[in-house]
Amino acid sequence: MKKIISVLLFCTLLMTACAGTVPESSQEVPETQAQTEAEVETETETVPVEKAASIFEGHISNTVISTGNNYMMDAKGGKTFQIYFPVEESGKLEYQFYFSNTVDSTWERGRYSYAGKSGGSYQILNARIWTASSPDTDDNSEPVEITFDGSPEKAVSPDETFWSDAVSIDVPEGKYLVWEWTLDGEDIPCNRMTELAYSYIIGADGAGEYNMDVPCPQLIGTNREVKKKIACFGDSITQGAQTTPYAQNFWVSKVSESLGSDYAVWNIGCGYARASDAALCSNWLERAKSADIVTLAFGTNDLAVGQYGQRSSSSADEIEGWLRTLIQELKNAGCQVILFNLPPFDFDEQTEAVREEVNSRIPGIAEETGCEFFDWNALLENPDEPGKTLYGGHPDDEGCQMIADAFLKQFSALLES
Repeated sequence: MKKIISVLLFCTLLMTACAGTVPESSQEVPETQAQTEAEVETETETVPVEKAASIFEGHISNTVISTGNNYMMDAKGGKTFQIYFPVEESGKLEYQFYFSNTVDSTWERGRYSYAGKSGGSYQILNARIWTASSPDTDDNSEPVEITFDGSPEKAVSPDETFWSDAVSIDVPEGKYLVWEWTLDGEDIPCNRMTELAYSYIIGADGAGEYNMDVPCPQLIGTNREVKKKIACFGDSITQGAQTTPYAQNFWVSKVSESLGSDYAVWNIGCGYARASDAALCSNWLERAKSADIVTLAFGTNDLAVGQYGQRSSSSADEIEGWLRTLIQELKNAGCQVILFNLPPFDFDEQTEAVREEVNSRIPGIAEETGCEFFDWNALLENPDEPGKTLYGGHPDDEGCQMIADAFLKQFSALLES
């Protein structure tokens, strides 16, 4: 009965999510409509919106590894996948895993995988979890079988969302939670990552071959108690790309490490993601809405490659429109939003001019909509060469530590409230 209620509730949430087209420019909004929206935003600042009900109620993320879907892969004939998740809180906990068979964000220009693309029909043949110190040690715990409505197998339909049954497992301090499952099918949504987590395809001989296309649960969920749930919603810089392999030195992980297990940090950043992807108001956004605080960091790929289906960089008006849509959706769900500006990315002169225009607007957007504002551009931009990076387009370990330190200093009161 609980699962039926959850499904019905989720359907209701999706039906009420935005479905209209965002105006390309805020100047196109009629004056009376703009006044009405301003009045609503002003009220939002003084009268907090009650936190919306969520299908994720009672399920807290327990890893900082990104679990969004930004690509697709095939497992025709059956393939076994294995991934090592560092956990935010160790010890014995009840786990339940959530899945979405839809692509969240567009990869490159979307030739093979784009936001909103339906996953294919596939079969889960088996799934299990255990604990281990690393892929190279022999201290694995006994595997715990994962079931779905009591069965070790499950047929998954396009765009289906579903939960596993709950299981308990004790993850000792310093050990990984290892997820392994065997799938059979094509066009399976996955997370394309580069050495953020140990992830393998397991051969017939039991040996693992590194695999960066990782089909995995969208939520490594536990029932632990926390002060705040934080969702980090953005692109590859949020995901953690190009930091030291397997070290969890990206800024989201550093924030989580500093806050400790009293806080849950759910990394839903996806490589190549655009604000236009997130503004489709899909299951990806519903995951963000379940948090108390949402960091919103989009725009780089809207400039670098543009909206899916377009062949040009997105305009400042378009990016502003998508950001405003996301802010309104999150605020309506009762989330506190921290709006990031666009970091430097060594763009050409024309694209850099658009980035600067967007950044000139973002503090005002944050003020108008009752968001907090985080200026990571000031941290990451070379002061001697405006628009150029100090720590790389994907900030390295040093840049990510600087981001985390500044973030925690600026928002300590918000996190404690």
